[in-house]
Amino acid sequence: MKKFFKVILYIVGGIAVLLAVFLIYFNLSYPKVDPPSNEKVEITPARLERGKYLATHVTVCMDCHSTRDWNKLSGPIVPGTLGKGGEKFGEEMGFPGTLYAKNITPASIGDWSDGELLRAVSCGVNKKGNAFFPLMPYLSYNHLTKEDLYSIVAYIRSLPSIKHDVPEGSLDFPLNLIVKTMPPKSFNPSAEPDKNNPVKYGEYVAKISACFDCHTESVKGEYKMEKAYGGGAEFKFPAGVVRSANITPEEISGIGKWTKEQFISRFKSMDPDSVQIPSLDIQKDFNSPMPWTMYAGMTREDLGAVYEYLRTLKPIKNAVVKFTPKM
Repeated sequence: MKKFFKVILYIVGGIAVLLAVFLIYFNLSYPKVDPPSNEKVEITPARLERGKYLATHVTVCMDCHSTRDWNKLSGPIVPGTLGKGGEKFGEEMGFPGTLYAKNITPASIGDWSDGELLRAVSCGVNKKGNAFFPLMPYLSYNHLTKEDLYSIVAYIRSLPSIKHDVPEGSLDFPLNLIVKTMPPKSFNPSAEPDKNNPVKYGEYVAKISACFDCHTESVKGEYKMEKAYGGGAEFKFPAGVVRSANITPEEISGIGKWTKEQFISRFKSMDPDSVQIPSLDIQKDFNSPMPWTMYAGMTREDLGAVYEYLRTLKPIKNAVVKFTPKM
């Protein structure tokens, strides 16, 4: 009997050693990303202007990395909080763990090189090479043009410094391991899009705006590609579950009957500079995770191009229930 238990002990010990070796190898091998480049981003007025436009109205980096006022529809940014981070994304919202948006002002990333920032935005790893959860859509940002990526980094460098210590997040097993395999090896920039081709240009704007990410249903982190852009992605709020809209050109459940002007006007109707954003009771009222107040600042040309691109998608019949109140 003692011999039997000794054999079991050896087997268990052997498995533990193999597991430890695997974890060491895995953690040393992933994420498989290139080292940061030695590139230096020249900060010019044109890049600052373009970077501000992108980060605030298109890629909406400021969406997660600032404080949002969820007492108002669409959670507009609280003035004076640009880039300070700290927004929590927890299990109560349906996330597999607890995540916090990082402080991206110079108070936190002032010692990062430009190459490290370029890699972080486009490949999803931090200064130490640790992988980000793709709540930040770096898989989409990986296809920014080189000039647009430079412009975003230039703008981030210009943010007012805000000292704000943000907690470290944690992911549930096994996602804490899987996330290490997600970052792309290197930056894969898009060519400069031709604005004279509104469909191709709109495809670029839609990609870097991460329209697909929020308007495509997923199960356990896997997107249902047959329902791409068909809506139905769920977002948990204190008042209930909100679902993203179907933005394919299906005429009944999608935006097939919308005109370009109706599409553009829907965004512009949430411009905080021209309209008063409705106040809400966050425990009872419907709210939208979509940063309408930020996208409202997108140019009519860019919004129109996104519309032209969406019109080319496969129509998907998917009547989305926008809001299910908490019982």
